Amino acid sequence: MSIQNLNVRDPFADASKGPDDDIQDGLVHIRIQQRNGRKTLTTVQGLSAEYDLKKIVRSCKKEFACNGTVIDHPQYGEVLQLQGDQRENICQWLTKSGLAKADHLKVHGF
Repeated sequence: MSIQNLNVRDPFADASKGPDDDIQDGLVHIRIQQRNGRKTLTTVQGLSAEYDLKKIVRSCKKEFACNGTVIDHPQYGEVLQLQGDQRENICQWLTKSGLAKADHLKVHGF
């Protein structure tokens, strides 16, 4: 009698990740949207679902002195929204905090 279903899935695959393997696997898209007049919104899309986005927004709001929220977009999933042009700030903050590498960030806009 042999057990064949143990070859299907490795139960220790998560533990075998090295210290250089990060959670973020895809690109993080940072966009700017024009509101009315000089007002703009910065949106961050593509962060891993394993991160608590509300805590990230809370930290960014304190760091950048702006307001922000998490929006559930029907096409892109959960998206961070920050007031103002925070593209450079959020890029530096994401790489400094280790949430995403610099080559995983894609900045769109003007």
